[in-house]
Amino acid sequence: MTPAQIQDRILYRDGLMLILDKPAGLPVHAGPAGGPNLERHFDALRFGFPKPPSLAHRLDRDTSGCLILGRHAKALRKIGILFQNGKVDKTYWAVVAGTPSQESGRIELPLAKVSNKTGGWRIVGSPDGQAAVTDYVVRGQADGLTWLELTPHTGRTHQIRVHCASIGCPLVGDPQYGGPEGKPLHLHSRAISLPLYPKRDPVGAVAPVPPHMRAALEGCGFTEAS
Repeated sequence: MTPAQIQDRILYRDGLMLILDKPAGLPVHAGPAGGPNLERHFDALRFGFPKPPSLAHRLDRDTSGCLILGRHAKALRKIGILFQNGKVDKTYWAVVAGTPSQESGRIELPLAKVSNKTGGWRIVGSPDGQAAVTDYVVRGQADGLTWLELTPHTGRTHQIRVHCASIGCPLVGDPQYGGPEGKPLHLHSRAISLPLYPKRDPVGAVAPVPPHMRAALEGCGFTEAS
């Protein structure tokens, strides 16, 4: 990714934060083995500041859309407090296999991380896990697929993926939790907003539909006016 390419993905910018449209398939930071990641390109986002911005939260490698960066340490602390206090509003779009039994609802399923003998891991519903809450609304459906709008009220690892699977609607491209294989993960951080400035309206951004999800969303009724 060139400096111009990552700069073109800026959805919002002010003196405290940036919101990027994260591409699917790129980790936000390097794992133990290194490799390509979004964080290595942050120097192109300094815009005159002495240091690059830093991640204020995380998105999974295969999730696209709105990602907040703090531009300096004080900003990161302020944004972090808003996340901790549940003041950040997040909206996700997903395409899932199957259809929920209700047009809208709330999923309350505590989640826990479980390791296996080969060193892998997955997230499972567990009464001993961390509390996790997700609201959903059906936005459209066709040919056995459903377009869901989801609002997570907690930020657990793989929360939306596991919660959707728990109601019989795993995400397209998510075989780890029972979804159809052969396509990229169909999960997109559509919008995010937060009350960053006490005397102003919340600020935020909306991320455009990523190319790998467009056909499925359009099949379920999405238009640019959605």
